[in-house]
Amino acid sequence: MEDAAPKIERADIEAAFGRIARRIRRTPILDLGPGAFGVCAHLELKLELLQHTGSFKVRGAFNRILSAEVPGAGVIAASGGNFGLAVAYAARELGHKAEIFVPETSPAAKIRRIGSLGAVVHVIPGYYEEAFEASRTRAEETGALVMHAYDQPEVVAGQGTLGLELSQQVPGADTVLIAVGGGGLIGGVASWFAGAVRVVGVEPDRCPTLHAALAAGHPIDVDVGGIAADSLGASCAGVIGFAAAERFVERVVLVPDEAIRDAQLRLWEEVRLIAEAGGVTSLAALLCGAYRPEPNERVVALVCGANTDPTSLAR
Repeated sequence: MEDAAPKIERADIEAAFGRIARRIRRTPILDLGPGAFGVCAHLELKLELLQHTGSFKVRGAFNRILSAEVPGAGVIAASGGNFGLAVAYAARELGHKAEIFVPETSPAAKIRRIGSLGAVVHVIPGYYEEAFEASRTRAEETGALVMHAYDQPEVVAGQGTLGLELSQQVPGADTVLIAVGGGGLIGGVASWFAGAVRVVGVEPDRCPTLHAALAAGHPIDVDVGGIAADSLGASCAGVIGFAAAERFVERVVLVPDEAIRDAQLRLWEEVRLIAEAGGVTSLAALLCGAYRPEPNERVVALVCGANTDPTSLAR
């Protein structure tokens, strides 16, 4: 599988950064130091939840559009919500039409926001895969530029710019923890670091997509569900992200929904940041012990999504 998948190189990520740098935010690092959240290591958070539209997804969306000739029909995508927001935003900023297919499991707040950015939104029964199939049918009818949420070279290279940025901000990092859905973010970031920094994936135990793929030796279909399924609920890992994970990801750990919920609440109570469930999954691995750092380890957890209803954090 690795030989068949496009490999994302550092030069691809540098080129992507050159295209999109003035379109995205350089999101900050929050240095919490040793002992934060009861973790023995030196902990830092990469606050990508402060990116345009509330997630890292705009990086890949901008790079895909800016790398292509966009037809009059515009762009089309399927998304659990965050990529749809990113595509709608990037298309609006660049003057293109956008059509987004979302599963009915997506939060209503995300669906409303996609529409508010000027995109035509179609709500499809089921999960991401059903929305994706509907979007493919529509793309064949209209000829719109297809935007894949996590398995296109331009998208993965765009997400990899987060790794480039992080390497400039925290040059001494030992480990980066990354939440995984379809594998686009971890594939891009791991391709940037290329083994120079330990990269560990974190998935909900009810969305074990990349974990299952690595165990099987190739992407396989898995059942998905749980509180982070709207952002991490891809039922099959992308071939690009899988290939990068085989090369450069040390391992993927699983966390229960209870740990993700606890991470959301503690991030709010101790740091005063509100993140969606998928956005704090990397932090959950530290809090529940799924990843146990060494005492002097410098760990960066990516907090990668903010699109949730704040009232959902009420105890």
